[in-house]
Amino acid sequence: MRGKTPIRKIKPDPKYQSVNIAKLINQVMRKGNKSTAQKVVYDCFDIIKEKTKKDPLEIFDGALRNLGPEVEVKSRRIGGGNYQIPVAVVGNRRNTLAFRWLIGAANARKGAPMRQKLADELIAAFNKEGAAIKKRTDIYKMAESNRAFAHFIR
Repeated sequence: MRGKTPIRKIKPDPKYQSVNIAKLINQVMRKGNKSTAQKVVYDCFDIIKEKTKKDPLEIFDGALRNLGPEVEVKSRRIGGGNYQIPVAVVGNRRNTLAFRWLIGAANARKGAPMRQKLADELIAAFNKEGAAIKKRTDIYKMAESNRAFAHFIR
């Protein structure tokens, strides 16, 4: 039997010295093109600063707080049926899901460069609106409607 995969330490990003921004850059990155991903994220932060006249780090952290879920649903096969069981989100998974929803919602927007779409989605998440927040509310509703199955957790 193999051991658990070790969790790698991620170096903070060069501009803001934040591990969370470095993780966002890594999530935005496609085909290993990190410099392009960095440019997208940093340009996005410049757009946020321009639009809101606030510190982009403050907007980013607020958006992460608003997006990170406390519960999610996991599929579990019991007897003959599949049940969606509400489970508490632990550790880094909160931010991972927040990044995933944020980038997915930004990608779904049409007719603008990625830096613009990401900036708009971050600002929307900070204001508790937008597609990523809708995804979070949908997950919450699903968890709430399946609360009866919570006792199936191991």
